[in-house]
Amino acid sequence: MKVITLCGSTKFKEQFEKANAHLTLQGNIVISLGFFEQSEGIEITKEQAELFAEIHFEKIKMADEIFVIDVNGYIGNSTRKEIEYARQREMPIHYFSESDIK
Repeated sequence: MKVITLCGSTKFKEQFEKANAHLTLQGNIVISLGFFEQSEGIEITKEQAELFAEIHFEKIKMADEIFVIDVNGYIGNSTRKEIEYARQREMPIHYFSESDIK
C-alpha cells in the first residue's frame, strides 16, 4: 500500500476523480485537492492561492509518490514546481497521460 498525492491543474476535476478512484481501487491511499477552484468557479485571493500551494507541498511530503494529472500533456507552472519538489525528494512520479485511466 502506497500513499499517492495527486498533482495537476484544478481545471481537471473529472480526471482527478477518475485517478483517485482508480488508484484507491488498487489499494493505495490517495491524497487529492481540497477543492477545484477552476472547475468549480471558486474565486480565491492571492494569499489563499499561496496557502493552497503550501498545503499541497505538505501533502507531497506525506506521500510515497505523486501522480500528475496531465490531460493532453498539460502541466502548468504550479504543477511543474510540485514535480520538481518531488524530484528533489527522489519520489517516483507517474503521469495520467501515460496511464490506462480514461
